[in-house]
Amino acid sequence: MSRLAYLGRGLDRAWESLAEGWQQLRQRASRAITRFQPFRKDSDEIGSAEDELMHRALRWGVVAAEVEERDDEIIVRLEVPGLEPDDFDINVIQDLLVVRGEKRMEREQKRGKYHVMECAYGSFERTIPLPRAVEASGVKARYRRGVLSVRLPIAESARVRRIEVKG
Repeated sequence: MSRLAYLGRGLDRAWESLAEGWQQLRQRASRAITRFQPFRKDSDEIGSAEDELMHRALRWGVVAAEVEERDDEIIVRLEVPGLEPDDFDINVIQDLLVVRGEKRMEREQKRGKYHVMECAYGSFERTIPLPRAVEASGVKARYRRGVLSVRLPIAESARVRRIEVKG
């Protein structure tokens, strides 16, 4: 095989590996990237400086999640800094955990201007597929240090039972 053909094969493999890596990154990130809807008022007019900032803020943000399955429960953790416990609406719909919230902009000073705005503000919804059926009536949620933890008990019918075989 010529050096040129050998080099071509190596480049093909490198390109395939790079493309596969980007595909995996895109698939993982697409689950965490969430659309934030800016606050809506009755009119389309931009009134205050905060209204203008809201329209200039990012419309997409990352709501990163972890889903941990234990023997008797599923624990979902979402990184959503800047909210209060009352800002969330949490529902279990079939095999999905649906978390809605609203992240409000709070400005401490009235003068000055922003040069970088990378935080997303507004209402959002994040849907997380659950690996097993859960008992919706037993779901508990806690919000602490910017992390929402939702504990979902696994439904009795979905639990794995070890069956002992006697000899």
